[in-house]
Amino acid sequence: MSDNLKHPLDSTASEESLERLSKVARIEGFSDEESEEQQGLADLESMNPVNPRVQRYLVAIEYIGTRFSGSQQQAKDRTVVGVLQEAFHKFIGQPVKIFCSSRTDAGVHALSNVCHVDVERISKRKPGEVLPPHEPGVVQRAVNHFLQRKDGDVMVIDVRCVPSNYHARYKAQERTYFYRLLSGSDPLSILEKDRCWHVPEELNLRFMQEACRVLVGSHDFSSFRAAGCQAKSPMRSLDELNITEVPSTPYFPSITERTLSNLNNGDPLACSNQPKSETAGVTTNVGEVEGSTEGDSFGRRRRHRCYVVTARSRGFLYHQVRLIVGALKCVGTGELTVSDVERILEAKTVSAAKPMAPASGLYLARVRYEFP
Repeated sequence: MSDNLKHPLDSTASEESLERLSKVARIEGFSDEESEEQQGLADLESMNPVNPRVQRYLVAIEYIGTRFSGSQQQAKDRTVVGVLQEAFHKFIGQPVKIFCSSRTDAGVHALSNVCHVDVERISKRKPGEVLPPHEPGVVQRAVNHFLQRKDGDVMVIDVRCVPSNYHARYKAQERTYFYRLLSGSDPLSILEKDRCWHVPEELNLRFMQEACRVLVGSHDFSSFRAAGCQAKSPMRSLDELNITEVPSTPYFPSITERTLSNLNNGDPLACSNQPKSETAGVTTNVGEVEGSTEGDSFGRRRRHRCYVVTARSRGFLYHQVRLIVGALKCVGTGELTVSDVERILEAKTVSAAKPMAPASGLYLARVRYEFP
């Protein structure tokens, strides 16, 4: 039988097998992504016997992703895991293997990504003698010492001791991403370079919020799943998707805000950072140049309008958030309608989607766990 005749049969068998797995997952009360994670954890536990002399640490890190070729270890390119493993090696004197909870692409940042590492503390004075594990605070300070001696674009923000079978990826209960868009016709400040997506057009916040509501919930997100995705199922439950206008950063107080602060005896809660506020007869708008005369406004930048998309789910597909943000941006500029987003979702093919948003505006914000 030729390969051309075999292929459709093999494909059908594979689809039937995946469907059976999906049905089992639903019967047992797991979503598709939960089923994948449970199976992955079971496989790892069967392959890796427990070593009582090793302490596993859960390590939360923040990083600027601009000069990284992603988070995962690569043979030749600079990665987050590679830099972190090097710092641990210098700290404990032996190589370690680090596993991340969430993979991030080149250029993507993290306010808090989480990984785990196994450390066996061996005495440097008496080789072979196993010492009690380091306290989490010691690990954090020591690893940060070596990280900051290099490029300083990764930092450990928290460390916790966990059981030897506690896996950073498979034990994660929820992941939250932020995406920053700056809207305005003026050139982007160099202080915002590689930290956001600059959209020259004005964005319609209300339309974008309506489009978010279309995508919240459990759906087949094939239209927002890039080629190369390794997930077995395109089904995902998007627990939160919204867009909010916030003050652009870096944010410094205007003359109006400083005046209001003085009028209110320095009370920090008396001033509002809302896009538009009226206090003591003075009105300020985000986007306006501070100063009432031509001389006052010279040399001062117009503020861009800043929008943050928040996406929260147990797990995401490859490039899912960036593809969603790409569609939301098009809704905001008028290139797409809310009905178009519904049509793209129902198409169940990534070819129906708009170009995805660039990596520079994406931030992994939080990975949530339940601890024993």
